[in-house]
Amino acid sequence: MTDRRNFLLNMARSIGLAGLAGLTWSAYVDEVTASTLILRPPGALSEDDFLATCIKCGMCVEACPYDTLLLAKPGDHKPIGTPYFIPREIPCYMCPDIPCVPVCPTGALDEKSVTDEKTGELDINIADMGLAVIDDESCIAFWGIQCDACYRACPIFGDAITIEYEKNERTGKHAFMKPIVHSDHCTGCGLCERACVTEKPAIFVLPRENALGKAGDYYIKGWDKEDEQRLKNAEAKTTTTEISKKSAMDSLNDIGDLY
Repeated sequence: MTDRRNFLLNMARSIGLAGLAGLTWSAYVDEVTASTLILRPPGALSEDDFLATCIKCGMCVEACPYDTLLLAKPGDHKPIGTPYFIPREIPCYMCPDIPCVPVCPTGALDEKSVTDEKTGELDINIADMGLAVIDDESCIAFWGIQCDACYRACPIFGDAITIEYEKNERTGKHAFMKPIVHSDHCTGCGLCERACVTEKPAIFVLPRENALGKAGDYYIKGWDKEDEQRLKNAEAKTTTTEISKKSAMDSLNDIGDLY
């Protein structure tokens, strides 16, 4: 009788532990799969490398003087224990000495990536935390209402965000003051998102891989001498189809009546 009771108790414990493990694994998967839009501290490696290198020590979070960085906890839908920030709440204030980076013990925050090659000194202006994106449907500057809050808040003033003036044909008297983000200067600090006056920010920061498109290697900027160098070793490839075997005129004649 005792053996049977112990057997049933052990079975119950096993089922309970299996259920708990399933719930834990499910929660872990949810946290990891929701990580594509996370904004990391300055100098962070690519997301996959970052997750493989970060030991979740929290030293970068402690080093941040503005409490910008948060440590992901269960329910945040982010890999637990990893640092991130939410620009609308507290953006990165672009500390010149970037205190969060040198304290990283594993290189998950790569000091070299935020170091000026010429001077050998840390330079927050070359950080790549993300890229600001403007929703011109909800940006009131694109409506014709004068607003340059994001432009004024940008720490790389006049470079990362510029103002484009365009005549307002609707009134005939005023000009649109449209903010334009320049990806080669924007660090993704989020100060613009924090400063945006709309209820939900019309300018917001996304990880660069989510914010930018990709033209593909087969397109060349003919006006860019450096980009045009890629043509040096290029080989021409011609694809032949049944249609391409004929002249353009013959192909059109074969279509028949178009009306």
